[in-house]
Amino acid sequence: MKTIAESETIYTELMIPSYANFGGKVHGGIILSIMDKVAYVCASKHSGSYVVTVAVEGVEFLSPVEVGDLLTIKASINYVGNTTMIVGMRTECFNPRTSHTRHTNSCYFTMAAKNDDGTLKEVPGLIISNHQQLVRFCEGKLIRDLSKKKREALKNNFAEYKVEELKELCSLEKCNVEFLK
Repeated sequence: MKTIAESETIYTELMIPSYANFGGKVHGGIILSIMDKVAYVCASKHSGSYVVTVAVEGVEFLSPVEVGDLLTIKASINYVGNTTMIVGMRTECFNPRTSHTRHTNSCYFTMAAKNDDGTLKEVPGLIISNHQQLVRFCEGKLIRDLSKKKREALKNNFAEYKVEELKELCSLEKCNVEFLK
């Protein structure tokens, strides 16, 4: 068993011009790449092993990140299963000219621990020491359960459906099936 504090990770990086997209803001892919590295550090510290990214859940960009901002990512283990961990992350930007800090996004990375031979490795349990940590653990369990349901739903083989059945599924959606005319 390990405490959440043992693997908590805080990382800050200056957002430089080469990170900008065509709109002049920091590209979301750059931010996701940094978040993936922070999730790796946090999960590796908890598991004591090499880890891989299994899933990224709930990424919503709340406000743009500007070139010149200091991007800070705060990460902690929110939930552990047998071989996986859900890392919760909060991303904030600090503008050094205005001294204003704003929350830009939060998300969850599911990371799996690996043995040296590439097989899945059991991870230590989590010691919950306050109400907020217990809430986050329960949220992590819900995320895991919903992720499993989503994977099951996506196994539905729509290619085997008849055209009429597919049209019915999409009847209230914003599309126009023209190949049937």
